[in-house]
Amino acid sequence: MEFIAPKPTGKGPADWFTGDVWFDVIYSGQEPSRARTNMVRFAPGARTFWHHHVLGQTLHVVSGAALVGTRDGVVFEAHPGETVTCPPGEEHWHGAVPDRFMEHLAIWEGGGQGTAETTWLEEVTEEQYQAPRTRRI
Repeated sequence: MEFIAPKPTGKGPADWFTGDVWFDVIYSGQEPSRARTNMVRFAPGARTFWHHHVLGQTLHVVSGAALVGTRDGVVFEAHPGETVTCPPGEEHWHGAVPDRFMEHLAIWEGGGQGTAETTWLEEVTEEQYQAPRTRRI
């Protein structure tokens, strides 16, 4: 058994996020493990850029209300205790609603052998962010 020393909280970089986003690395496995887990905190209205993960991503909402958008224009709204999975290669974005903070656990796997875990794309437009929301449970 090993206790992992906590790393300092990091500020989400401006070329990956719109608005203020902070994250704590909870776990970043070393080979042969490829597991990754971050606690991510979004200020109201903050969101990721479009991106995708080589092996997919799971988001578990801890507090606030999360928005998760897909390329077909659907924007899902998720609440504390709900979990959303994004399959490998699916381009998506996620963030907070305009008037509330949001925290989620982001869980994904590294690609291994130097493969990029996440491919970051363009910024989410205001029109995409403001699209009508779909509630699916």
